[in-house]
Amino acid sequence: MPYEIVGSEVWDVPDPVSGRGYQVFVAVPHSYADNPERRYPVLYATDADYAFPLIRQIGRRLNLDDQQIDDFILVGLSYAAGETGASSRRRDYTPTPNGPKSAPPDAVHGKASAYSAYLRDQVLPFVAQHYRTDEGRRLFLGHSYGSLLGTQILLTEPTMFSGYILGSPSYWYDHHAMEGMESAYAADHRDLPARVYMYIGQYEETRPGDPRYAKEQNMVSDARRMEKRLRQRNYPSLRVDLEVLDDEDHLSIAPRGFTLGLKHLLAAKTR
Repeated sequence: MPYEIVGSEVWDVPDPVSGRGYQVFVAVPHSYADNPERRYPVLYATDADYAFPLIRQIGRRLNLDDQQIDDFILVGLSYAAGETGASSRRRDYTPTPNGPKSAPPDAVHGKASAYSAYLRDQVLPFVAQHYRTDEGRRLFLGHSYGSLLGTQILLTEPTMFSGYILGSPSYWYDHHAMEGMESAYAADHRDLPARVYMYIGQYEETRPGDPRYAKEQNMVSDARRMEKRLRQRNYPSLRVDLEVLDDEDHLSIAPRGFTLGLKHLLAAKTR
């Protein structure tokens, strides 16, 4: 029998503008069926092929002994139908066409604005119509390029989500283009209404002679600089936290970062 995630559903939610097909994976908590009047916070996660089953199980295990986090609806955002994850995320999660030199010559980058509009106009209304979501607690989770997308949404349409988990953000992209977006937002706004949890691995930083550290990418320094920039704006409604997680690199950090992100943004009110 094929493997199934109990309590989950898969929906086709195409993008009428680009013509591309996408799916959303949805998992509801165990309490959902027995509480027909209850509305739940909803977490949207990029890179659903990897992140969806992992976050589903992390959320379940956190509450095995006691209620550490609030029950939530999980929505996984798939890659475009018929495409590899690499090609889909390069295009949909990045802010400018200027991708890294290591990308294939035919790679397309820089369509995050169009993908964000698809999320806003198609995915969010679809989920709100089909599930009992608490739209005041709509959360975003992204890792690497996914957190680059999340940061762009935060700095262009921050109220799309009330909270953001931004993991190992690729702020090096296109000569730190995201810092320009941060400056542009600050020039026209006096508040940024969001709660942001960022995580980065200790080994995501260049250190000559140590093979564990990232090559030619100072991602820890980049994340600290973005946190500092946001804090110095003194936005009254912004709460931002950054954790540098020891003994983790770009590929190992996600499960730990997901766990801490859930505990930050969905901490049970009884604790």
